Amino acid sequence: MTTKPKLLTLSSVLMLSAPVAQATPADDAYITGYAAATLKQQLKLDLPALTVKDGIISLPAANLSATQRSEATRVLTEIHGVNGVKLATTSEQQTKADSLVDADTTTVTTADTLILPVGVLPSGHLFKPLLADPRWAHFSATYRNYQSNNFDGRNIASVSFGETIPFYRGNFGHSTAQWETGVQAGVFSDFNLDASSSDLLNTDFIASLYSSVRAEQFSAFGRVYHQSSHLGDEFLLRKANTQFERVNLSYEGVDLKLSYELPYGVRVYGGGGGLFHKEPTALKTWSSQYGIEFRSPWRLELAAMRPIIAVDIKNYDQNNWSSDISARAGVEFDHSKFLGRKLQLMVEYFNGYTPSGQFYKDKVEYVGLGAHYHF
Repeated sequence: MTTKPKLLTLSSVLMLSAPVAQATPADDAYITGYAAATLKQQLKLDLPALTVKDGIISLPAANLSATQRSEATRVLTEIHGVNGVKLATTSEQQTKADSLVDADTTTVTTADTLILPVGVLPSGHLFKPLLADPRWAHFSATYRNYQSNNFDGRNIASVSFGETIPFYRGNFGHSTAQWETGVQAGVFSDFNLDASSSDLLNTDFIASLYSSVRAEQFSAFGRVYHQSSHLGDEFLLRKANTQFERVNLSYEGVDLKLSYELPYGVRVYGGGGGLFHKEPTALKTWSSQYGIEFRSPWRLELAAMRPIIAVDIKNYDQNNWSSDISARAGVEFDHSKFLGRKLQLMVEYFNGYTPSGQFYKDKVEYVGLGAHYHF
């Protein structure tokens, strides 16, 4: 298969798999009135201060008891068209000097809590995507310039497609804590733009069963996963008369990540994992991962975008615990959605052992520019 059909196939998958539904101001106005009436009728709560934006209900919860909060969020998340309920326990302050920006209802500026809809195939994720993780399953296309030739070329196109799909989400009793379970899968491919036919170099396939929990600003994500890595045909043909050694890289693993969201869009996370059923068997088992992110709670209304910055660090026993550093910074366009996804444009920098499986023994450094799409 040539490179062009591969890229066309990927483009088709991107277009066919994307939802197109999006909340409108009219929907928000309807939900506002319906939610207030529902709370008054079912729970005898008179809350005229309810506000709704992009399907997210802001529930003033400072004067509600724990039972009232739990029952109110349960009732509100069952309303059709509601994407979540934010428990606003403190007031959001926005001065006239901030007139060009708008506070986001899904990124809290204070210690607010977001409650997502429950049930089968729910929307949203309890554990937010890791912005700078090179192997977080999502849709992307990136140009990368390598600072050395040990990756078979300096100019590399990297693409990925995949998602985290929750099958079911529920609540823990009458609390605001939630849990969900589902699948996460992704395909990551690298193409050598310096080759005459833009040769496919490496493809990693990752599939997992996951479970996640969220309690206020704390969230956790655990999974059991499989990864296998494969070289491209054109690359192998070019290397047929060289001493290049192909590695049959395949393994299963488990990992766990813990995350805590601080005020004003700052998030820290960390965790670790281990491998089993390894091939080659000499692969060492343990690894760690940690990082920090900033998702601006303010949006420039003139361009409907917000800044995002993230750093992800991984350490592997296989590489004597040296640090693989991935850093990304850019903007997220909230209203300029491509087929229902949020579009992010980010510059990136990586220094460490490559995440591209077949070349896991190679240490690389690159800079790049990419587009990323998330549900």
